[in-house]
Amino acid sequence: MDQRRPAAAAVARNTTVPETAQPLTILDSLPKAELHLHLEGSIRPETAAELAARHGDKITAEEVAARYKYSNFAGFIDAFKWVTSYLRDPEDYALITRNLLDELVRENVVYAEITISAGVMLRRMQNVEANFTAIREASESVVYRKVRTAWIFDATRQFGPDAATEAARWAGKLHRSGIVAFGMGGDELAFPTVNFRPAFELARGEGLRIVCHAGEIGGPESVREAVEILGAERIGHGIAVMHDAALAKSLSLRHVVLENCPSSNVATGALAKQLGKPEVSLAEHPLKELLAGGSLVTLSTDDPAMFHTDLLTEYSRAASLGLSNEQLLQLAEQSFNAAFLPPVEKRQLLDDFRAAAKSAGLL
Repeated sequence: MDQRRPAAAAVARNTTVPETAQPLTILDSLPKAELHLHLEGSIRPETAAELAARHGDKITAEEVAARYKYSNFAGFIDAFKWVTSYLRDPEDYALITRNLLDELVRENVVYAEITISAGVMLRRMQNVEANFTAIREASESVVYRKVRTAWIFDATRQFGPDAATEAARWAGKLHRSGIVAFGMGGDELAFPTVNFRPAFELARGEGLRIVCHAGEIGGPESVREAVEILGAERIGHGIAVMHDAALAKSLSLRHVVLENCPSSNVATGALAKQLGKPEVSLAEHPLKELLAGGSLVTLSTDDPAMFHTDLLTEYSRAASLGLSNEQLLQLAEQSFNAAFLPPVEKRQLLDDFRAAAKSAGLL
């Protein structure tokens, strides 16, 4: 989930996502890819305390952890705005990049497409190029050579079409520096989708791939518009597709991928909104049904620190939904298949994944 959806999205109380250690799955030791991961949402409590200290505020990791407990979307928004207020200069972004890469190495993630809220940087009148240079240089340290990274610049929908176009311009400008795609998050109910067509056409004209958050708090029509009007190749979340079998089939035929983030959908109240319930549990997530219906689905963490999760935990929670080992492997393969990489490089990652799975007796 990207920055900063309005309180209207917080119509339902969620069931708190469990924070207990998760059982191991067959995926833990295998190489993995993650495609829906927000850099700013990866700030763990200890890092938040360090950032605050840099800027003259004293707060403990325990106090940050307390702020990361909320029962609805509005509480999450407050926590997000607060913690990201400490991202003020390039070194702050470098710090959170290093910490995120440390986690990805631990999780055996070998490829990640990480979303950066360029729209928020612009809103805060920050130097986008300087921030991104610090992010890229941090990620290219020899320490992280096992993790290949690519970057997605994200506009924030409720900031409006003009702001989205400016974010798209920056994405195009920095395309050759590692930006592979342009997307949009935020309040998917704000502004008609067609208003953002110029921003996405600009990005596509610069050679960027297209993603878009849709069908998270909005209905199936939000997903349809993201694909048909904006040209989205991957849909962030897309859980509303569970309500429209014809749309699900159409997306599959078009090879449009749904980036599912189960813990996020529970914690933000998005799943409760889709199901029309005041409270939901993880067991009600439609991941298994989407897979069974033939949808192309990947598994990701979204804002992992904010939702008390990581990629290993997401696979464990997917297994708890009743997914078979074969389906877990299918999810992992789809994350490589859906990556914005040249075919030869994608094939190499897939070959490495399958060799590791075969060595582990899983294929």
